[in-house]
Amino acid sequence: MEKIAVDAMGGDFAPLEIVLGSIQAVREFKIPVVLVGDKEQILTILKNNHEENNPLIEIHHASEVIEMGEHPGLAYRKKKDASVSVGARLVRAKECGALVAPGSTGAAVTAGLLGIGRIKGIERPAILTPIPNEKGRYTYLIDSGASAQPKVETYVQNAILGYIYASKVAGIKNPRIGLLNIGEEDTKGSPLVTEANKVLQNQSIIPFSGNAEGRDIMTGEFDVVVTDGFTGNVVLKFGEGAGKLVKTLLKDAVTKGGIRAKIGALLLAPALKKYLAKPMDYAEYGGAPLLGVNGGLIICHGASKAKAIKNAIRMAEDVCKENLDKVVTETLAQLNESTKAESEEEKSVTDKEI
Repeated sequence: MEKIAVDAMGGDFAPLEIVLGSIQAVREFKIPVVLVGDKEQILTILKNNHEENNPLIEIHHASEVIEMGEHPGLAYRKKKDASVSVGARLVRAKECGALVAPGSTGAAVTAGLLGIGRIKGIERPAILTPIPNEKGRYTYLIDSGASAQPKVETYVQNAILGYIYASKVAGIKNPRIGLLNIGEEDTKGSPLVTEANKVLQNQSIIPFSGNAEGRDIMTGEFDVVVTDGFTGNVVLKFGEGAGKLVKTLLKDAVTKGGIRAKIGALLLAPALKKYLAKPMDYAEYGGAPLLGVNGGLIICHGASKAKAIKNAIRMAEDVCKENLDKVVTETLAQLNESTKAESEEEKSVTDKEI
Protein backbone atom coordinates (compact mmCIF):
# COMPACT_ATOMS: atom_id res chain seq x y z
CA MET A 1 0.00 0.00 0.00
CA GLU A 2 1.45 3.35 -1.06
CA LYS A 3 1.84 6.27 1.34
CA ILE A 4 -0.53 9.21 0.97
CA ALA A 5 0.88 12.71 1.41
CA VAL A 6 -1.48 15.09 3.20
CA ASP A 7 -1.13 18.87 3.15
CA ALA A 8 -1.67 19.36 6.87
CA MET A 9 -1.63 23.16 6.63
CA GLY A 10 -4.28 23.67 3.93
CA GLY A 11 -7.88 24.67 4.55
CA ASP A 12 -9.85 26.66 7.10
CA PHE A 13 -9.34 24.24 9.98
CA ALA A 14 -5.70 23.29 9.52
CA PRO A 15 -3.75 21.71 11.00
CA LEU A 16 -6.05 20.26 13.70
CA GLU A 17 -8.87 18.83 11.56
CA ILE A 18 -6.47 17.69 8.84
CA VAL A 19 -4.33 15.75 11.29
CA LEU A 20 -7.39 14.31 13.07
CA GLY A 21 -8.80 13.12 9.74
CA SER A 22 -5.48 11.52 8.88
CA ILE A 23 -5.43 9.73 12.23
CA GLN A 24 -8.94 8.40 11.54
CA ALA A 25 -7.87 7.13 8.09
CA VAL A 26 -4.89 5.33 9.60
CA ARG A 27 -7.01 3.77 12.34
CA GLU A 28 -9.95 2.72 10.13
CA PHE A 29 -8.29 1.88 6.81
CA LYS A 30 -4.66 1.23 7.85
CA ILE A 31 -3.50 3.63 5.11
CA PRO A 32 0.02 5.03 5.73
CA VAL A 33 0.17 8.83 5.60
CA VAL A 34 2.85 11.51 5.43
CA LEU A 35 1.72 14.72 7.09
CA VAL A 36 3.32 17.70 5.35
CA GLY A 37 3.57 20.98 7.24
CA ASP A 38 4.82 22.56 10.46
CA LYS A 39 6.44 19.72 12.39
CA GLU A 40 5.89 21.12 15.88
CA GLN A 41 2.18 21.83 15.37
CA ILE A 42 1.56 18.42 13.79
CA LEU A 43 3.52 16.57 16.47
CA THR A 44 1.58 18.30 19.25
CA ILE A 45 -1.74 17.11 17.79
CA LEU A 46 -0.39 13.58 17.34
CA LYS A 47 0.80 13.50 20.97
CA ASN A 48 -2.57 14.75 22.22
CA ASN A 49 -4.14 11.79 20.43
CA HIS A 50 -1.46 9.25 21.46
CA GLU A 51 -0.32 8.68 17.86
CA GLU A 52 3.16 10.18 17.90
CA ASN A 53 4.77 6.72 17.63
CA ASN A 54 2.41 5.19 15.07
CA PRO A 55 4.59 3.64 12.31
CA LEU A 56 1.91 4.45 9.70
CA ILE A 57 2.19 8.20 10.36
CA GLU A 58 5.19 10.26 9.24
CA ILE A 59 5.85 14.00 9.36
CA HIS A 60 7.59 15.87 6.53
CA HIS A 61 8.35 19.41 7.63
CA ALA A 62 7.35 22.34 5.40
CA SER A 63 7.82 25.90 6.60
CA GLU A 64 5.38 27.79 4.31
CA VAL A 65 1.70 27.81 3.39
CA ILE A 66 -0.10 29.08 0.27
CA GLU A 67 -3.06 31.07 1.57
CA MET A 68 -6.53 31.15 -0.06
CA GLY A 69 -6.19 34.71 -1.34
CA GLU A 70 -2.79 34.31 -3.00
CA HIS A 71 -2.27 33.97 -6.75
CA PRO A 72 -1.62 30.21 -7.17
CA GLY A 73 1.09 30.42 -9.84
CA LEU A 74 3.03 33.26 -8.25
CA ALA A 75 2.76 31.74 -4.76
CA TYR A 76 3.90 28.33 -6.02
CA ARG A 77 7.04 29.84 -7.54
CA LYS A 78 7.75 32.14 -4.60
CA LYS A 79 7.06 29.72 -1.76
CA LYS A 80 9.26 26.74 -2.58
CA ASP A 81 8.68 25.20 0.85
CA ALA A 82 4.89 25.53 0.87
CA SER A 83 3.21 22.40 2.23
CA VAL A 84 1.13 21.71 -0.91
CA SER A 85 4.24 22.11 -3.10
CA VAL A 86 6.33 19.81 -0.93
CA GLY A 87 3.54 17.22 -0.95
CA ALA A 88 3.39 17.36 -4.76
CA ARG A 89 7.14 16.80 -5.00
CA LEU A 90 6.83 13.73 -2.76
CA VAL A 91 4.38 12.28 -5.29
CA ARG A 92 6.62 13.20 -8.23
CA ALA A 93 9.57 11.48 -6.53
CA LYS A 94 7.37 8.38 -5.98
CA GLU A 95 7.85 8.62 -2.23
CA CYS A 96 4.06 8.88 -2.00
CA GLY A 97 1.38 7.65 -4.37
CA ALA A 98 -0.98 10.58 -3.99
CA LEU A 99 -1.51 13.96 -2.35
CA VAL A 100 -4.59 15.10 -0.42
CA ALA A 101 -4.81 18.90 -0.66
CA PRO A 102 -7.45 20.89 1.24
CA GLY A 103 -7.62 24.66 0.78
CA SER A 104 -6.97 26.66 -2.38
CA THR A 105 -8.12 24.79 -5.51
CA GLY A 106 -5.85 26.96 -7.64
CA ALA A 107 -2.82 26.11 -5.52
CA ALA A 108 -3.64 22.40 -5.68
CA VAL A 109 -4.09 22.43 -9.47
CA THR A 110 -0.82 24.36 -9.88
CA ALA A 111 0.97 21.89 -7.63
CA GLY A 112 -0.44 19.07 -9.74
CA LEU A 113 0.66 20.65 -13.01
CA LEU A 114 4.10 21.88 -11.97
CA GLY A 115 4.92 19.69 -9.00
CA ILE A 116 3.58 16.27 -9.96
CA GLY A 117 3.48 16.78 -13.73
CA ARG A 118 1.03 15.81 -16.45
CA ILE A 119 0.65 12.39 -18.03
CA LYS A 120 2.26 12.45 -21.46
CA GLY A 121 -0.41 13.27 -24.02
CA ILE A 122 -2.74 15.03 -21.60
CA GLU A 123 -2.95 18.69 -22.52
CA ARG A 124 -4.67 19.79 -19.33
CA PRO A 125 -5.64 17.77 -16.23
CA ALA A 126 -9.27 17.98 -15.12
CA ILE A 127 -11.13 18.01 -11.81
CA LEU A 128 -13.78 15.31 -11.44
CA THR A 129 -16.56 16.11 -8.96
CA PRO A 130 -19.15 13.58 -7.70
CA ILE A 131 -22.71 15.02 -7.73
CA PRO A 132 -25.58 13.09 -6.08
CA ASN A 133 -28.33 12.00 -8.46
CA GLU A 134 -31.92 10.75 -8.27
CA LYS A 135 -30.84 7.11 -8.45
CA GLY A 136 -28.98 7.31 -5.16
CA ARG A 137 -25.59 7.24 -6.85
CA TYR A 138 -23.21 9.89 -8.16
CA THR A 139 -22.91 11.58 -11.53
CA TYR A 140 -19.28 12.55 -12.18
CA LEU A 141 -18.86 16.06 -13.60
CA ILE A 142 -15.57 16.67 -15.43
CA ASP A 143 -14.04 19.30 -15.64
CA SER A 144 -15.26 21.37 -12.68
CA GLY A 145 -12.59 24.03 -12.54
CA ALA A 146 -9.12 23.18 -13.82
CA SER A 147 -9.21 24.40 -17.45
CA ALA A 148 -11.30 27.41 -18.49
CA GLN A 149 -10.03 27.67 -22.09
CA PRO A 150 -10.86 24.37 -23.78
CA LYS A 151 -10.09 22.95 -27.20
CA VAL A 152 -11.86 20.04 -28.88
CA GLU A 153 -9.11 17.77 -27.55
CA THR A 154 -9.91 18.96 -24.01
CA TYR A 155 -13.44 17.55 -24.17
CA VAL A 156 -12.23 14.27 -25.68
CA GLN A 157 -9.53 13.83 -23.05
CA ASN A 158 -11.95 14.77 -20.25
CA ALA A 159 -14.32 12.08 -21.54
CA ILE A 160 -11.49 9.52 -21.43
CA LEU A 161 -10.42 10.56 -17.92
CA GLY A 162 -14.00 10.47 -16.65
CA TYR A 163 -14.68 7.09 -18.23
CA ILE A 164 -11.55 5.55 -16.73
CA TYR A 165 -12.34 6.86 -13.25
CA ALA A 166 -15.99 5.77 -13.41
CA SER A 167 -15.16 2.27 -14.61
CA LYS A 168 -11.96 1.60 -12.62
CA VAL A 169 -12.37 3.49 -9.34
CA ALA A 170 -16.16 3.88 -9.02
CA GLY A 171 -16.70 0.37 -10.40
CA ILE A 172 -19.47 1.33 -12.86
CA LYS A 173 -19.88 -1.25 -15.61
CA ASN A 174 -20.22 0.38 -19.04
CA PRO A 175 -20.62 3.94 -17.72
CA ARG A 176 -22.73 6.31 -19.84
CA ILE A 177 -20.74 9.33 -21.00
CA GLY A 178 -22.54 12.56 -21.96
CA LEU A 179 -21.32 15.91 -23.28
CA LEU A 180 -22.90 18.89 -21.52
CA ASN A 181 -24.82 20.97 -24.04
CA ILE A 182 -27.95 23.12 -24.50
CA GLY A 183 -29.89 20.35 -26.26
CA GLU A 184 -29.90 16.65 -27.09
CA GLU A 185 -29.42 17.13 -30.85
CA ASP A 186 -25.90 16.69 -32.23
CA THR A 187 -26.13 20.03 -34.05
CA LYS A 188 -26.86 22.04 -30.88
CA GLY A 189 -24.31 24.17 -29.05
CA SER A 190 -21.27 26.26 -29.89
CA PRO A 191 -19.03 25.28 -32.84
CA LEU A 192 -16.45 23.97 -30.36
CA VAL A 193 -18.88 21.72 -28.50
CA THR A 194 -20.51 20.58 -31.76
CA GLU A 195 -17.12 19.54 -33.11
CA ALA A 196 -16.30 17.76 -29.82
CA ASN A 197 -19.58 15.85 -30.11
CA LYS A 198 -18.64 14.79 -33.63
CA VAL A 199 -15.19 13.56 -32.57
CA LEU A 200 -16.61 11.64 -29.61
CA GLN A 201 -19.27 10.07 -31.83
CA ASN A 202 -16.66 8.91 -34.35
CA GLN A 203 -14.18 7.33 -31.93
CA SER A 204 -14.60 3.76 -30.69
CA ILE A 205 -12.21 3.65 -27.72
CA ILE A 206 -14.75 4.65 -25.07
CA PRO A 207 -18.58 4.58 -25.18
CA PHE A 208 -20.34 7.88 -25.84
CA SER A 209 -24.06 8.44 -25.30
CA GLY A 210 -24.47 11.90 -26.83
CA ASN A 211 -25.35 15.30 -25.44
CA ALA A 212 -26.48 15.80 -21.85
CA GLU A 213 -28.52 18.80 -20.77
CA GLY A 214 -28.08 20.56 -17.45
CA ARG A 215 -31.05 18.80 -15.88
CA ASP A 216 -29.56 15.40 -16.75
CA ILE A 217 -26.73 15.86 -14.26
CA MET A 218 -28.97 14.99 -11.31
CA THR A 219 -31.27 12.43 -12.97
CA GLY A 220 -28.61 9.73 -13.11
CA GLU A 221 -29.20 9.14 -16.82
CA PHE A 222 -25.48 9.72 -17.39
CA ASP A 223 -22.66 8.44 -15.19
CA VAL A 224 -20.14 11.00 -16.47
CA VAL A 225 -20.97 14.47 -17.80
CA VAL A 226 -18.14 16.10 -19.75
CA THR A 227 -17.59 19.84 -20.01
CA ASP A 228 -14.87 22.50 -19.67
CA GLY A 229 -13.62 23.93 -16.37
CA PHE A 230 -15.41 27.27 -16.73
CA THR A 231 -18.86 25.78 -17.40
CA GLY A 232 -18.36 22.96 -14.91
CA ASN A 233 -17.42 25.32 -12.11
CA VAL A 234 -20.47 27.51 -12.82
CA VAL A 235 -22.70 24.41 -12.70
CA LEU A 236 -21.09 23.29 -9.44
CA LYS A 237 -21.42 26.68 -7.71
CA PHE A 238 -25.01 27.08 -8.95
CA GLY A 239 -25.85 23.68 -7.48
CA GLU A 240 -24.34 24.67 -4.14
CA GLY A 241 -26.36 27.88 -4.14
CA ALA A 242 -29.58 26.08 -5.09
CA GLY A 243 -29.07 23.61 -2.27
CA LYS A 244 -28.63 26.42 0.25
CA LEU A 245 -31.74 28.17 -1.10
CA VAL A 246 -33.89 25.05 -0.69
CA LYS A 247 -32.60 24.62 2.86
CA THR A 248 -33.41 28.26 3.68
CA LEU A 249 -36.91 28.05 2.15
CA LEU A 250 -37.70 24.88 4.11
CA LYS A 251 -36.47 26.46 7.32
CA ASP A 252 -38.58 29.59 6.71
CA ALA A 253 -41.64 27.47 5.89
CA VAL A 254 -41.30 25.59 9.18
CA THR A 255 -40.59 28.73 11.20
CA LYS A 256 -43.52 30.69 9.78
CA GLY A 257 -45.91 27.78 9.33
CA GLY A 258 -47.10 27.48 12.90
CA ILE A 259 -47.39 24.48 15.16
CA ARG A 260 -48.53 22.04 12.42
CA ALA A 261 -45.51 22.84 10.28
CA LYS A 262 -43.21 22.34 13.26
CA ILE A 263 -44.79 18.98 14.11
CA GLY A 264 -44.56 17.89 10.46
CA ALA A 265 -40.90 18.91 10.29
CA LEU A 266 -40.21 16.98 13.48
CA LEU A 267 -41.79 13.83 12.01
CA LEU A 268 -39.96 14.22 8.68
CA ALA A 269 -36.55 15.02 10.19
CA PRO A 270 -35.30 11.40 10.57
CA ALA A 271 -36.22 10.50 6.98
CA LEU A 272 -34.71 13.69 5.56
CA LYS A 273 -31.51 13.12 7.50
CA LYS A 274 -31.26 9.52 6.29
CA TYR A 275 -32.03 10.05 2.61
CA LEU A 276 -30.80 13.60 1.93
CA ALA A 277 -28.12 14.63 4.37
CA LYS A 278 -25.64 11.85 3.62
CA PRO A 279 -25.50 12.00 -0.21
CA MET A 280 -25.46 15.83 -0.19
CA ASP A 281 -22.56 15.99 2.28
CA TYR A 282 -19.22 16.46 0.50
CA ALA A 283 -17.52 14.96 3.56
CA GLU A 284 -18.96 11.57 2.54
CA TYR A 285 -16.74 11.33 -0.55
CA GLY A 286 -13.94 13.54 0.72
CA GLY A 287 -12.78 15.46 -2.31
CA ALA A 288 -12.45 15.73 -6.07
CA PRO A 289 -9.58 14.01 -7.89
CA LEU A 290 -7.45 15.95 -10.36
CA LEU A 291 -7.12 13.46 -13.21
CA GLY A 292 -4.40 13.50 -15.83
CA VAL A 293 -1.35 13.89 -13.57
CA ASN A 294 1.41 11.36 -12.92
CA GLY A 295 0.06 10.31 -9.56
CA GLY A 296 -2.98 10.87 -7.39
CA LEU A 297 -4.18 14.29 -6.29
CA ILE A 298 -7.39 14.77 -4.30
CA ILE A 299 -8.57 18.37 -3.92
CA CYS A 300 -10.66 18.93 -0.79
CA HIS A 301 -13.09 21.68 0.13
CA GLY A 302 -11.48 24.55 2.02
CA ALA A 303 -13.88 23.97 4.92
CA SER A 304 -13.04 20.26 5.18
CA LYS A 305 -13.00 18.76 8.64
CA ALA A 306 -11.72 15.41 9.88
CA LYS A 307 -14.41 13.24 8.26
CA ALA A 308 -13.83 14.73 4.80
CA ILE A 309 -10.06 14.33 5.11
CA LYS A 310 -10.44 10.70 6.22
CA ASN A 311 -12.57 9.90 3.16
CA ALA A 312 -10.31 11.88 0.83
CA ILE A 313 -7.39 9.72 1.96
CA ARG A 314 -9.46 6.61 1.23
CA MET A 315 -10.26 8.02 -2.24
CA ALA A 316 -6.55 8.72 -2.80
CA GLU A 317 -5.71 5.13 -1.91
CA ASP A 318 -8.32 3.86 -4.41
CA VAL A 319 -6.79 6.02 -7.15
CA CYS A 320 -3.31 4.67 -6.37
CA LYS A 321 -4.54 1.07 -6.34
CA GLU A 322 -5.97 1.31 -9.87
CA ASN A 323 -2.80 2.81 -11.45
CA LEU A 324 -4.88 5.37 -13.33
CA ASP A 325 -1.90 7.13 -14.89
CA LYS A 326 -0.87 3.89 -16.63
CA VAL A 327 -4.44 3.18 -17.82
CA VAL A 328 -4.78 6.75 -19.17
CA THR A 329 -1.49 6.44 -21.08
CA GLU A 330 -2.59 3.15 -22.67
CA THR A 331 -6.03 4.53 -23.61
CA LEU A 332 -4.53 7.66 -25.20
CA ALA A 333 -2.19 5.45 -27.24
CA GLN A 334 -5.19 3.45 -28.50
CA LEU A 335 -7.02 6.65 -29.42
CA ASN A 336 -4.00 8.01 -31.28
CA GLU A 337 -3.58 4.76 -33.21
CA SER A 338 -7.28 4.73 -34.07
CA THR A 339 -7.17 8.37 -35.24
CA LYS A 340 -4.05 7.72 -37.29
CA ALA A 341 -5.64 4.69 -38.97
CA GLU A 342 -8.79 6.66 -39.80
CA SER A 343 -6.73 9.50 -41.29
CA GLU A 344 -4.75 7.09 -43.47
CA GLU A 345 -7.98 5.41 -44.62
CA GLU A 346 -9.51 8.78 -45.53
CA LYS A 347 -6.32 9.75 -47.42
CA SER A 348 -6.38 6.45 -49.31
CA VAL A 349 -10.02 7.00 -50.36
CA THR A 350 -9.23 10.56 -51.47
CA ASP A 351 -6.21 9.42 -53.50
CA LYS A 352 -8.35 6.80 -55.29
CA GLU A 353 -10.96 9.42 -56.13
CA ILE A 354 -8.30 11.69 -57.59
